[in-house]
Amino acid sequence: MSDVVVTDVPAEGRFEARTPGGELLGLAAYVVDDGRVVFTHTEVEPAAEGQGVGSALVRGALADVRASGRRVVALCPFVKAYVARHAEYQDLLDHR
Repeated sequence: MSDVVVTDVPAEGRFEARTPGGELLGLAAYVVDDGRVVFTHTEVEPAAEGQGVGSALVRGALADVRASGRRVVALCPFVKAYVARHAEYQDLLDHR
């Protein structure tokens, strides 16, 4: 799905993936700990599964984290697997 809009919603502690019309497709929950973005859970609405929404969501979230200068802790298995498959995000990982 190429028309996914990813937005950070800090008040909710999550990045959201939505259609251009605003329909929620998925979310990536996080907490900020010592300046690091700790991803804890990712989910995609059942109707949107298998359409690349999760990948678009994580890609957008990681781009936002990179732009902010913060680091990532990938506790969420989906985020962890995504970063493992995409070497261009390895530099964002904080292994403390």
